[in-house]
Amino acid sequence: MLVHPNFDPIALKLGPVAIHWYGLMYLIGFAGSWWLGTRRAQLPHYQWPRERIGDLLFYVALGVILGGRLGYTFFYNFSGFLADPLVLLRIWEGGMSFHGGLIGVVVAYLLYARNYKLDPFVVGDFAAPLIPFGLLTGRIGNFINGELWGKPTDLPWGMVFAHAPTAEPRHPSMLYEAFLEGVVLLAVLWWFGLKPRPRMAVAGLFLLLYGAFRFAVEFVRLPDAHIGYLAFGWFTMGQALSTPMILAGALMLAVAYTRKPTVTT
Repeated sequence: MLVHPNFDPIALKLGPVAIHWYGLMYLIGFAGSWWLGTRRAQLPHYQWPRERIGDLLFYVALGVILGGRLGYTFFYNFSGFLADPLVLLRIWEGGMSFHGGLIGVVVAYLLYARNYKLDPFVVGDFAAPLIPFGLLTGRIGNFINGELWGKPTDLPWGMVFAHAPTAEPRHPSMLYEAFLEGVVLLAVLWWFGLKPRPRMAVAGLFLLLYGAFRFAVEFVRLPDAHIGYLAFGWFTMGQALSTPMILAGALMLAVAYTRKPTVTT
């Protein structure tokens, strides 16, 4: 049986200012994604100028933060918002949604593409392999915080979490997500995106794989206590939000490989 180290969520305190590990993980995620973007921009089928990557990261960072907060509030805490609308602004209390962040990123892509007069799908294909690194660091932040634990398990890597309802070994589901959504997804998308692919193919593969990975992990991850299961005694909000991603990703891949070839540039 493993025991979660119960880390102090505050990494550094400078007088009245507390720097949390979770916030640092976001910064590391953005920095790593920027570095990967500079490498990807040098591929022969892109050759994007370096300054374009910095601008893209700025748009994406706004999309992630605003979309993630709005998504969490409206997908997972709408009743709390109705009772106190100012909860939307209290980011320090926690609460970010990947699916909301993804919607924010799509809006950012559209604005960025319009600004640079690019096809939004080209922007999506370029940026899709950069996202998993941020997902990896975000899930590590969840692990440091000891949150988003899974169901009880008797597997040898089951872990006891201090803030869980009961002191019994549970699936470290945030680490499953870090591995699948971060490590595996990054490796597959980076390899897939090294060569020119039909337009929409790289972004479609991201949606399909992320949706599938998240849907699978939700079987062992406990749903938010105030929401519970939506149906069948196992179907969660995370699965409900991931299902359209799987369908959209499969559709984009099908269209990409059946229409007249148009290679991402």
